[in-house]
Amino acid sequence: MTRLGLLLKSYAGDHAYAERLIASFREHNPSGLTLYCVVPESDMNLFAPLAGGDVQVLSEQPLARHFTDKPIHGIRPGYINQEIVKLAFWELGLVDAYFCIDSDAVIIRDVQQSDFIAPDGWPYTVLVEDKDLHAEPDYYKQYWQSRERAMRLIADTVGLADPVLRTCHGHQVMSSTVLESFTKEFLSPRGWDYLDALTVAPYEFSWYNFWLQKSKVIPIHQREPFVKVFHNERQYLEFLVSGATIDDLARAYLAVVINSNFSRDRGLVSLGESKSVALAPMLSYIEYAHLGVAKIRSSLNAYLRNES
Repeated sequence: MTRLGLLLKSYAGDHAYAERLIASFREHNPSGLTLYCVVPESDMNLFAPLAGGDVQVLSEQPLARHFTDKPIHGIRPGYINQEIVKLAFWELGLVDAYFCIDSDAVIIRDVQQSDFIAPDGWPYTVLVEDKDLHAEPDYYKQYWQSRERAMRLIADTVGLADPVLRTCHGHQVMSSTVLESFTKEFLSPRGWDYLDALTVAPYEFSWYNFWLQKSKVIPIHQREPFVKVFHNERQYLEFLVSGATIDDLARAYLAVVINSNFSRDRGLVSLGESKSVALAPMLSYIEYAHLGVAKIRSSLNAYLRNES
């Protein structure tokens, strides 16, 4: 049987997020899967209380030979090194496949091995074109164009001749078989390590995804994302206004992420809050005043229409 685990790469700055994620994992882990929380050696004491039972806290030190102490593409070393951990975790020999999950995720329904592993024993692979993000003006301007160039560069580098780029932002089920093949058949012949690949383009999941599509070293069982990600404030606001609930999301997703890149200054944002409470940190007093005036006008117009 496939040995499956969950991989959380975290550090002191994300401790509160990791604590929340692990609590949600324990609430929704009836089958006893193991979550491996990998942190810097200097953070082991901070994270140690989170360990026990279905959670193991591990030092990243055994993988540190792959790390960098210099920025790559303007990205701080710590971020690059967490990408390396996700690509190199297979080397520890703990599992055959692992689902990478971010600290700012919250698991919202029970998880089972069958969520991640197909009936033939091979892991599912999240592969999407992200057409919704391609069509979103804000995301397209900020991220899409540079990301698309990087994706094409990775595909060309591994020799994947496919005009359709299918990959994912994260939350992938990583196969140790695929990563061993990537290391031995792609990196080693070039004299590369993981860092060399990320220096070409710092997208660890796309290196994995495109190498899998190129090599076909395991069967590709394609799935849509397991995690609902609100990439920016606009997406989160649209969700709040829609009136959807966590139960609605749980019909389709295992977990939810409110990207901490835009929400971190508001603390731990909870999807369980009422619409008014959740919207409060998002709007200024002036915006609230404008909203109140607009609401009064809308209600008055509706009243006048009903009276006429």
